[in-house]
Order: sequence, then structure tokens, then C-alpha cells
Amino acid sequence: QVQLVESGGGLVQAGGSLRLSCAASGRTFSSTTVGWFRQAPGKEREFVGGISGSGSITDYADSVKGRFTISRDNAKKTVYLQMNSLKPEDTAVYYCAAASTTGLFTHPRNSASWYDYWGQGTQVTVSS
Repeated sequence: QVQLVESGGGLVQAGGSLRLSCAASGRTFSSTTVGWFRQAPGKEREFVGGISGSGSITDYADSVKGRFTISRDNAKKTVYLQMNSLKPEDTAVYYCAAASTTGLFTHPRNSASWYDYWGQGTQVTVSS
């Protein structure tokens, strides 16, 4: 079992930055692939990016490449989403998710159905 809690959301002006955190519980977190997703009102949940258990493999959606960075600190059981150069279209509820049947070097996938555990989400609002 893995429990996830996101934090760090808020209101920021366009061009600004935010760092989201995803704190996890569970003994095997260091071998768990974690993904970040977001969902804007009236839209489907979309993949933002993900990171392997070891932290050596990351992947990002084209819409955030070069602006967002995912990292993790397994000693703290926390995954981070650093968001820079934010745009109004980044406004959404951001979720982290963990896939249970993964290893240290499993590439994150962009399908929400691949992930087993989800946090409650944190709101990010970018004003123009």
C-alpha cells in the first residue's frame, strides 16, 4: 500500500514558479514509479510527467518540456514537480500517482490506468 499527499499548489502569476511535493508512505517507495497528472475543469486528466524509482529516468508531456522538472528524494519518500515559466493554461488540479508493480528503472507511462495509487490533488492557478 502507498498513500500519497500532494502539497505546494496555489495562485501564481504567469511566468512564475511553483514547486509541488508528493509525500508518500510505504516501505517500497524507492522502487515505485511516480507520475504527475493534471486535470482542468471540463477536461480529461492528462499526463504531465513521471519518474522512475531510482530517479534516473524521467519523461514529460510535450506541453511542459523545458519548463517542468520532476525529481525525487527517496530518503524523504517525496517526489517533486518544479514548475517554471507557468502559463494560464497550466491551471489545473495536479495529482501524483504511484504504480505498484514497478522497479528501480521502470519508465513512467502516460496512461492514468497504469497507476494504482493517487493523491487527493492540489490546485494550481496561473493568472494572466
